[in-house]
Amino acid sequence: MNKKLRIILVALFCAGSFHAQIYIQNVTVADVVHKKMIPGQTVIMTGKTITAVKPSKQIKIPQNSHVINGEGKFLIPGMTDSHVHFFQSGGLYTRPDVIDLRKHVPYEKEISWSHSHMEDLMQRYLKMGITSVIDPGATYNLLKLRDSLKVNERLPSVYMSGPLITTYEPEVYKNLNKNEPFRLLTSIDDAKKLVQEQIPYKPDFIKIWYIVTGDADKKKEQTKKLEPTIKAVIDEAHRNNLKVAIHATERLTAETAVLNGADFLVHNIEDEIVSDDFVKLLKSKKVILSPTLTVMDNYYDTYGQKKVYNTYELENSNPQSIGSMYDLKHLTQTSDSAMLNKRKVRFSDPKIKAYISKTDSIRKVNLKKLADGGVMLAAGTDAGNIGTQHASSFLAELKAMKESGMNEWQILQSATIIPAKILNKDNEYGSIEAGKTADFVLLNANPIDHLDNLTKIDVVMKNGLPVDLAKIVKVTPESLAQQQLNAYNARNIDAFLEPYADDVELYQFPGKLISKGKEAMRKTYSAMFEKYPDLHCEIKQRIVNLNSVIDKESVTGLRPGVKTEATAIYEIKNDKISKVYFIY
Repeated sequence: MNKKLRIILVALFCAGSFHAQIYIQNVTVADVVHKKMIPGQTVIMTGKTITAVKPSKQIKIPQNSHVINGEGKFLIPGMTDSHVHFFQSGGLYTRPDVIDLRKHVPYEKEISWSHSHMEDLMQRYLKMGITSVIDPGATYNLLKLRDSLKVNERLPSVYMSGPLITTYEPEVYKNLNKNEPFRLLTSIDDAKKLVQEQIPYKPDFIKIWYIVTGDADKKKEQTKKLEPTIKAVIDEAHRNNLKVAIHATERLTAETAVLNGADFLVHNIEDEIVSDDFVKLLKSKKVILSPTLTVMDNYYDTYGQKKVYNTYELENSNPQSIGSMYDLKHLTQTSDSAMLNKRKVRFSDPKIKAYISKTDSIRKVNLKKLADGGVMLAAGTDAGNIGTQHASSFLAELKAMKESGMNEWQILQSATIIPAKILNKDNEYGSIEAGKTADFVLLNANPIDHLDNLTKIDVVMKNGLPVDLAKIVKVTPESLAQQQLNAYNARNIDAFLEPYADDVELYQFPGKLISKGKEAMRKTYSAMFEKYPDLHCEIKQRIVNLNSVIDKESVTGLRPGVKTEATAIYEIKNDKISKVYFIY
């Protein structure tokens, strides 16, 4: 956002003038309905609403009006991640039913984290230009938190179901009361009761976890046996004017759910290449499908201890969540080492690799087939699952859709207008049209030329209000210390230096100057990262005191079998690390 524009928007907000008209002049508008870029447009906003979109030549702007110069820029609707889970952090400890590390981090701590950081995660979505998110599977306490956060109009809109109504409930999630993300479905009477149980919490829709196990014959038998209860849930939801989302990764369970009225498939089919008849069924029923291509690979990479985050993810993910992923390195030295290393070996097995490759291929082939067949597709990450970070994972998901054969217009539709149709909100948002909410993203480059241009954001508007991209995510001394630690463990020099001030000073405690300035740090640490590929720092103890962070560190990888113990003191000034003192 340029300085002049920032001054205009801040002045408008402070003056309470957002009921006045704002003009975005000479901008290229992405018409996601008709899949075309329309240059030379002026978009007029009044309060929260887009009131006109017309050629600039037809608009006479009154003197002293509030004008944003859109020349050379591209206006797209605010995007939507159609599949996230706020009860999951994206970190290593968030799914104890998958990797049970509760002796290191109790699950109660994860529950507390998900509540205290929901607003932070929402802010990160908005910073990415994601103005709405859909959470198909939350808890009653998170539904209450959703309601309390609605008062902040500078946060994304959150559309959320209650707990997943499931045919299988992992033991670790039982007896959590209003923090329970699953409710077990055992009968038709249960189906009605479990839907009615959610009504007082005002869910936006109902979610079913349609889980079957075993070989093909057993799955077929279970699917048929469970069908009456699945139908009962769908019928009861529809009687209460609630749509139904379904987790069904097998063709048979998905088809059964759709034939019984399911509205939204939150995963692609991964057990077989779908038939033309299946594609026609989804299209005829106007079912929307979210492919979620990347979430399973993030699990597999975690199991194999080879998950690598890029600079974009390291700089934009929640530092605590992404930091926990690097704990795997030192957890392999604990009592859980046998379990963790067994998984690592297993996921190096050629047979497992072949299976992963096959399911990845099936998902990609099916996505192309569904897209070509006219099925409505909504981009969704399943963020919150282990390794799939909130907000920052969205771009990788879009790129995976591109690799599957979808074109940029199809992908942009899947991130804007189609998600709005999931809950019949497409008359409210999802495109740049008169009468719709002023949720949009002003880009400095054309996203149809390259998906990376979606990160080149100049302005985000939510409900007609400007988002200060530099300040929307609260920076704390601890978050800066953790962010640079994550990048250190990733040996990513650009992400490592980002939290530091340009004139940062490094000292050997108490006052011996070692280095001054980022460029000196770049030279030193680039050489270190290249020389020591197994470099890893574990925080043994952390103390946060006002604008200082004191970390007691244990570093491995410098010498074989040797741990280097040290203490680092980080001083923060103007939201950057300005000084570091090392005690060896």
